[in-house]
Amino acid sequence: MPGTPAATPAASDQPGRGLLVTPFRGIRFDPARVPDVAAVTSPPYDVIDPDSATHLEELDPHNVVRLILPREEADDSRGRYEHAAARLSAWQTEGYLRRDETAAIYVYEQSRGPDLLQRGLLAAVELRDPDAGVVLPHEDVMPGPVADRLELMRATQANLEPILLVYDGGGETVGVIDTTAAKPPLVETVTEDGIRHRIWALTEPAELVTVAADLHSRQALIADGHHRYATYRRLQAEQHDAGRGAGPWDRGLALLVDSGAYPLNLQAIHRVVEGLPLDEAVKTAGTVFATVDLGQDEQVARDALQDAVGHAFLLSDGESYTLLSDPDASAVAAAMPPLQSALWRDLDASVLHALLLERLWQVPDGSPRVRYLHDLEGALRAARRSGGTAVLMRPVSVGVVMAVAATGERMPRKSTSFGPKPRTGLVLRLLDD
Repeated sequence: MPGTPAATPAASDQPGRGLLVTPFRGIRFDPARVPDVAAVTSPPYDVIDPDSATHLEELDPHNVVRLILPREEADDSRGRYEHAAARLSAWQTEGYLRRDETAAIYVYEQSRGPDLLQRGLLAAVELRDPDAGVVLPHEDVMPGPVADRLELMRATQANLEPILLVYDGGGETVGVIDTTAAKPPLVETVTEDGIRHRIWALTEPAELVTVAADLHSRQALIADGHHRYATYRRLQAEQHDAGRGAGPWDRGLALLVDSGAYPLNLQAIHRVVEGLPLDEAVKTAGTVFATVDLGQDEQVARDALQDAVGHAFLLSDGESYTLLSDPDASAVAAAMPPLQSALWRDLDASVLHALLLERLWQVPDGSPRVRYLHDLEGALRAARRSGGTAVLMRPVSVGVVMAVAATGERMPRKSTSFGPKPRTGLVLRLLDD
């Protein structure tokens, strides 16, 4: 991919003004009441499609998807956010969810076979303005998801799922994590995707001091959860504007992963443009892009996208595939915002949004017609159901993401999908600690 790789953020410009992490009293499902912990967990809210939500609800009546993606209830005047809050309270009263007695920073491990081992820390992280250069976003956010998450957070007064932060460490924290992971865990479960999840609690003062001191000079990139981080800051601002001063709203739940010790995997996020038939999409795009009809063989289509040079996209209605590549250089240049850097203007996602969506298909950024899907099969299903066109993307490199973040720019929304993502429902945080 175009662009010059850059290092992961390592340390803030002001020593001692980096990441501030604090322990909290986690809310966890009680194994005595919930024998199959995996059945009450879920992926993050923004990667769950309607079919997946229904499946998760059917796994267990206490699956956390009922909190993070609550549905409207028939014959009830309460809204879905109030339902989530009432359910969270009831599950605590009934003993399904219990609060740990001692505040902790939690070690969280995800593993599967020989190819996946990721460890990190679940902690309450101090919220900072992006200009402070401590918690660095790399993508823009959309008002709708932020408003949705804010309503949910207001109602539940909880951080129901962590954001994912990646930092360049190499310090003593890795040793603390790995030593802890050799002990018996608090929680151990295997989810349907075959990933084993294990949780430990760091409560010893010496360990907490070591971790806090090590992270205090570092900065982190938001790998996943830009909308939730924006929501954290919106809620914080509301509390401060109301004159409430410092409080638990000044921190947000996050999983922090050392990119050197446990590098993340980076995948693309695909788009589906509803109401845009494939033949119309190809015809319009063909005025600027070279087009190749690839038939209905998905693997052939995937290989063609992977092998394409320069900017390329794969269009599909869920059955047939067409490769777009080699866009007219003058058309690309004319579509790009002039104040953005050359690195930003050379991103596939920038070309997609500025040229293909807005100029050629006349679908404005943020249009409700555009859906964002984290997996290819989900995008193809959505295209078939809506009669629209899926735009399948290639992942950008980690180095390019870091380079864009280092300039203070934001990539087009939903440009990256880091993983593995933390499983929702293993540890929750109430906003009263």
